[in-house]
Amino acid sequence: MDESISRFWDKYIDFSKAYTNKEVVINWYVRHAEAYIAAHKNVRLHRHTAEDVCDYLEEIGRDRNLLDWQYKQLIISLKILFHDFLKISWALSFPWDDWLSSADNLPSSHPAVIESRHVFDESVDDAQTESSTKKVKSLFPLLFERLCIEIRSRQYSIRTEQVYVAWVVRFILFHNAKDPSSLSSDDVVKYLEYLVVKRNVSASTQSQALNALMFLYRKVLLSPMDDLDGFVRAKKPRKLPVVLSPAEISALLSSINNNLHTFMASLMYGCGMRLMECVRLRVQDIDLSYKQIVVRNGKGKKDRLLPLPEKLISKMIQQIENVNLLHEADLSAGYGEVYMPDALSRKYPHAAKELKWQFLFPSIKLSVDPRSSVVRRHYIHESNVQKSIKLAADKAGILKRVSSHVLRHSFATHLLSSGYDIRTVQELLGHADVSTTMIYTHVLNKPGVSVNSPLDNLL
Repeated sequence: MDESISRFWDKYIDFSKAYTNKEVVINWYVRHAEAYIAAHKNVRLHRHTAEDVCDYLEEIGRDRNLLDWQYKQLIISLKILFHDFLKISWALSFPWDDWLSSADNLPSSHPAVIESRHVFDESVDDAQTESSTKKVKSLFPLLFERLCIEIRSRQYSIRTEQVYVAWVVRFILFHNAKDPSSLSSDDVVKYLEYLVVKRNVSASTQSQALNALMFLYRKVLLSPMDDLDGFVRAKKPRKLPVVLSPAEISALLSSINNNLHTFMASLMYGCGMRLMECVRLRVQDIDLSYKQIVVRNGKGKKDRLLPLPEKLISKMIQQIENVNLLHEADLSAGYGEVYMPDALSRKYPHAAKELKWQFLFPSIKLSVDPRSSVVRRHYIHESNVQKSIKLAADKAGILKRVSSHVLRHSFATHLLSSGYDIRTVQELLGHADVSTTMIYTHVLNKPGVSVNSPLDNLL
């Protein structure tokens, strides 16, 4: 019996070598597989089902101390066991890659994690090295605390806060850690010109820096600088959005290997949502009765209604059911809490564990808030969806520069091509100014494209 067990693990180790040549990693694969078998010791391996593996992965995913790379090791160890070694039929079609791509937890610097802290965080900035950033903030603690208070009092997004703090840090470091209150408009101009001349930044980057510094002087230092004209500005290029044809959209969606990511990409194209608007959806934002989706706190802190495509209704119902089952299991394990906006968390202290507030696309792992130590289930990491879309574009042979935002561009352009008026499209996209929406009319107008080339007129 011992010899047969030994031969079993020897074969398992041989299959593991296809994934790594590091002995320590292979040993961990063996440990994870042993732990799984021990948890199902009364069931022969050939009688295990895909549901058994899913249940086990979800259960282990509730371990608050389990790191992302450890969780991925566990998934790979089970893939080696059932897919590579035993070659069980269900394991050949099991979505191993889906589990792996979803295993990345939101980092501590991610907006969803930072928003759940409601405190000024020393680690949100990645403008410089960690040591130099902390040094600047330690020199002017009241300045940065006041900056964050002013930003949050206006309910700007956490991404805006991160960006503004980063630019102020860069600005102070550029002027050798001088107090910003002692600097003049000439010093601001000198920094803005440095960005263009020495750093060769884009027009949007320079404008971002300008906005951050103007906010600093107007709202925090109460010393507005209105005499900043005449500095060298980066030239803003006129770029047309990349738009896919309906045939390319179909090819792209059918080439995404991850079923959940296919559903999310279909939502972004079918509704015109931004990527972050999609991943932040909650169960209560889906109105199946009226077949519509509520996008809350979109760009500019605006809510808007979007039509839910008929083709996605059945998948949406299934996704909500999946969230419900996962949430019930979390509650049974003593968890089930989700991040709530600060005001709502105070007004409704128990709402964080209600199904309607759960994220529609939850992470497969629970997360521990690094400051409060509260265990929550955030939404999935958006980078995984982005990667799936880019890989699918390559697989489909699409030679255009494809990103998740291209789906939004295509949504707007295809609506205009179908005869919808510009104001309707503007409202669906959530644009404050119709001139922003007008960029999509380039596909309809096709200036110069209808002209016959003189080369084609040659006999």
